[in-house]
Amino acid sequence: MILVADSGSSKTDWLLAVPGQEPLKFRSKGLNPYFHNEKQIVKILQDQAADLIAHSNEITEIYFFGAGCSSPDRHEIISNALSQLFTKAFISVDSDLLGSAYATCGHQRGLCCVLGTGSNISYFDGEDIHAGKHGLGFVLGDEGSGTWFGKSLITDYLYGKMPADIAQLFKEHYNLTVQDVMYHVYQQPNANTYLASFARFLGSITDTAYAKGKITQGLNEFIETNIKSYPEYRDYKCHFVGSIASVFADELTRLCNQQGITVGKIMKHPVNDLLEFILDRG
Repeated sequence: MILVADSGSSKTDWLLAVPGQEPLKFRSKGLNPYFHNEKQIVKILQDQAADLIAHSNEITEIYFFGAGCSSPDRHEIISNALSQLFTKAFISVDSDLLGSAYATCGHQRGLCCVLGTGSNISYFDGEDIHAGKHGLGFVLGDEGSGTWFGKSLITDYLYGKMPADIAQLFKEHYNLTVQDVMYHVYQQPNANTYLASFARFLGSITDTAYAKGKITQGLNEFIETNIKSYPEYRDYKCHFVGSIASVFADELTRLCNQQGITVGKIMKHPVNDLLEFILDRG
């Protein structure tokens, strides 16, 4: 059996190809080697993916594509953890950008963007991705991501910059204090996913001028900083994966069209297309 994983910072989608039937789906917490060590990854899977581990003796190949898997030492963290649970499997680990490119571009050239908890972009030449100067993480980058939107909402609220009616709704949703935010951001792990969790609030106020302005600001910042950094960005289709890209697909498409960017596929979960690509590749 072949197992494929698409992992962001918030969640991991697992898809197991089973001969003669539909693939089996599993989900666990995101496994990012910048935030989790081998021991933590094993514990997460044991706690959250016991049904998947039950197939360990049948799984012969694992293809893991994840956020933070950008270098050999980060690959090793994931690979070593998986090898403890799936002892009979060949294990391949690569970046979520490559997985997203396989799922969206296939064998065609294009730009592939991740807009989920974090954000990133790469150029795919039909066989491999080319490293860029982006992917700086939630402190220095992640323009237009869930983390970016969450951070922007929280700071607007705490600085008193939200319209009064929206601030009241935000307070009713979260009842935040400065102390709460400081504790979770500076003293607890996974500050990026904590910040990104507030991006859902935009979904409840999308018809307001405040939300429309915020969404436009974040997506435009991603376009200007990431997509337009490629001189030939108008020559290729630009594909998007991730929750933010999916939820704000219409606005994203509109803004890209205004900039002469040809939008290709927009998908929330690339794991199905990724498994199909892996199987077709043989």
